[in-house]
Amino acid sequence: MSTATKRAGNGRPTSTATAEAAAVTAPPQPAISPVPFDHEELAVRRGDRSGLYCIVAIHSTALGPALGGLRMWHYPATIDAARDALRLASGMTYKAAAAGLDLGGGKGVICAPAGGLEGERRTAALLDFGDVVESLGGRYITAEDVGISPSDLITIGERTEHLTGLPPERGGSGDPSPFTAIGVEAAIRACVRSRYGTSDLTGRRVAVVGLGHVGGPLARRLAAAGCELVVSDIDARKHAVVSGLGAEWAAPDEALLVECDVLAPCALGGAITGDNAPRLHCDIVCGSANNQLADEALADVLAEHGVLYAPDFIANAGGLIHVYMEIKGYSEARAIALAEGIEATLADILELAAGRGVSPLAAARDAARERLDAALRN
Repeated sequence: MSTATKRAGNGRPTSTATAEAAAVTAPPQPAISPVPFDHEELAVRRGDRSGLYCIVAIHSTALGPALGGLRMWHYPATIDAARDALRLASGMTYKAAAAGLDLGGGKGVICAPAGGLEGERRTAALLDFGDVVESLGGRYITAEDVGISPSDLITIGERTEHLTGLPPERGGSGDPSPFTAIGVEAAIRACVRSRYGTSDLTGRRVAVVGLGHVGGPLARRLAAAGCELVVSDIDARKHAVVSGLGAEWAAPDEALLVECDVLAPCALGGAITGDNAPRLHCDIVCGSANNQLADEALADVLAEHGVLYAPDFIANAGGLIHVYMEIKGYSEARAIALAEGIEATLADILELAAGRGVSPLAAARDAARERLDAALRN
């Protein structure tokens, strides 16, 4: 373990240190702070076909139907899966509200066994989940998330029409991940402008932690924008990304603590913890992962250490915008423009935070709540 290093005037450490970091794609852990139960509904049902628990959390339908992807993951216990769904659902509410979309927040989970889920039992679990969605009468719309593919959505579609993100050959708009990457790049530009006075990314050192459906496209976009990249993933096969992008590879246990201008967590949630938050060697945290902070109070800890944190539900809204456009009538050009508009949205949030003397996370939640409260009054 290393000792903390002194920060220079720009918030960057004056020397490099190595230390243990959170696993970059570890499943959500019970240590993540609980979310208040202010949700409209939590459905937990054991599937008749698969025998596996299917969970849907609906946080709010004040602005419209609750939309949120389906996550197929193994959890230590069913209660951990329910907590994860509740946390992610509330995040989706704020994401949609802050993005100006007429949607509420929800999330789905299939509790997979430790060895994964394939073949007939996978199909059975997807059909079971489709039944749960259908039973909610359109109050929840599902989409793709961790562990789910477009072909899985087709299977779910055998039991319900309340889903989005189908492949183009099935009348859908396809994979939303590239649009999430567009939005995260836009958010990084807003942060870079706030910190350095220009949105030009040329020469900025960015650490992309997690090279999945969003992290991979984001790394390619940042390389094209002239960034100096550090990349990492627990899957060593992703090492090939290094040669393709001229990037530096970081070991998964060190990736979060590399010295950089921007740290972009793009794996699962809870990567920024009370242990590593004071030891980050970056000026900005802006990535695609949901719930990057193990505890929302860490937003203030980051601010105290000179780190600008971009609220994840602002930065990663591009994918939600994409699937929302499928519901409303898809236009790729319009979806791209709205995803790129995240730069202006986040710039407004950062300005609001500075004006109120609060963290960007607090300012983003305030802005989202104001829209939700207005909808509830009308």
